[in-house]
Amino acid sequence: MSAHPTSTTGRAADGARRSLDLSVYLVTDAALCGPRGVASVVAEAVDGGVRAVQLRDKAASIDDLLRQLEALSAAIDGRAALLVNDRVDVALAARERGLPVDGVHVGQGDAAASAARDLLGDDAIIGLTANSPEHLARLRRQARREVDYLGVGVIRPTTTKADHPPAIGVDGFARFAADAELPCVAIGGITLADVAALRESGAAGVAVVSAICAAPSPRDAAAAFVAAWGAR
Repeated sequence: MSAHPTSTTGRAADGARRSLDLSVYLVTDAALCGPRGVASVVAEAVDGGVRAVQLRDKAASIDDLLRQLEALSAAIDGRAALLVNDRVDVALAARERGLPVDGVHVGQGDAAASAARDLLGDDAIIGLTANSPEHLARLRRQARREVDYLGVGVIRPTTTKADHPPAIGVDGFARFAADAELPCVAIGGITLADVAALRESGAAGVAVVSAICAAPSPRDAAAAFVAAWGAR
């Protein structure tokens, strides 16, 4: 099975959406980053080739998230897309401050993607968590412009998200991606050994948390994922 393209070129309204590279996608975890801090880990990961970063911090206040986004935008320095998990209000506030936040990744709440698109506009990147036939059926009833990519998983059980759905494995991901009409990014317990199989199964990219955030060298870990993705 051939893989989906790693960008949304041709579908995008503008800028970040046109150049979106999902191949190795970092989702942050402050606890795993430890005393190094999230911004330092993100800077190293982007040095290593990560081209999409999602700030995920469920416990942080809006002010703390805005401070983190300011630090992350400086660390990324235009080299990767910067998204916020769930918090459309934070993305809007960041944009009002002139911070280069490209969009959000939202869950399956009622009309979450539609609301995000309406509030953030056609230039924003909107990602949506999806992992069931019901989710795909709901997507087919929505306007195509609303969502840029799907985050699909978990591939394997993971401790970074305690309330995750049952693991679907590479085979389950392949079936889902074949039915989806959008680029699918695999997430959940992914290791280097999974990258080739996931790309062959139709993944537009792999979303990584602990394998980069907890690595002794986030730069080297990111570079290894980038190399694994590019290997034939």
